[in-house]
Amino acid sequence: MEVTEIKALVSLLEDEDPEIISHIEQKIMSLGDVIIPFLEVEWESQFNSNVQKRIEDLIHLLQLSSLKTKLKEWKETEPENLLKGVFLVATYQYPDLDYKKIKKDVDKIYYEAWLSHRTYASPFDQVRNLNHIIFNKFGFTSNTQNFHAPGNSMLNVVMETRRGNPIALCTIYMLVAQRLKMPIYGVNLPNLFVLTYKSDETQFYINAFNKGLVFSKSDIDNYIAQLRLKPDDKFYQPCSNPEIVQRILRNLIVAFERLGEPEKVEEVKSVLSVISESWDGMNE
Repeated sequence: MEVTEIKALVSLLEDEDPEIISHIEQKIMSLGDVIIPFLEVEWESQFNSNVQKRIEDLIHLLQLSSLKTKLKEWKETEPENLLKGVFLVATYQYPDLDYKKIKKDVDKIYYEAWLSHRTYASPFDQVRNLNHIIFNKFGFTSNTQNFHAPGNSMLNVVMETRRGNPIALCTIYMLVAQRLKMPIYGVNLPNLFVLTYKSDETQFYINAFNKGLVFSKSDIDNYIAQLRLKPDDKFYQPCSNPEIVQRILRNLIVAFERLGEPEKVEEVKSVLSVISESWDGMNE
């Protein structure tokens, strides 16, 4: 559409007839997120607060629709790119987030770890070195004071504050470890997300929420027994990247529920439904 046509459409948002407003909004929504920059310009030039509010709502709905589309495409075409998946989740709150900036921040940690990484070292020594880089040199730590804050599900916030919940810290740890060719993956435990180092020769577990504490299968056995749950293979073995993103979204739902923001709860549930058919109730 020409700019003049877009201006004409937006001007019709001043109408007070609900049917006309609904028709115009549907027309604008059908144009997709490419129209967002034009809407932002129109918002700035508006003196009518009602029209501004309608433009704001349309921009948000367009961004939400775009997020669902991109997340679905990610799961179907590049689920191996965990960074892209968690980046997309963060764009729910930060739609203007720059992927290159996030990647550059993660790369900084990787390059620092690479300098002291030794491929010939034992798995435990490699983990010990990575623990030092992430938790001592870069200062990442558990966010115990605001455990359920929405920011814990936003990679950019965790990277800036150096504080996160279990799955956020595990995600950063994993992104760096896998760049170093370390066989480290996420593990879905009830109420806790951890990592596993799994190779043909050995398997052990890492708690990123406790500064990379190494533990064994028997510790998971005890944990599951304390929760009075039956042992399940998914409590011990690597989960997929889409499962990680799904769990981050579930955490975000819980965060907004605790904040009393039902509209955001429903929005995030609709995002989750794009890549998940079930709700298992697990969160951090």
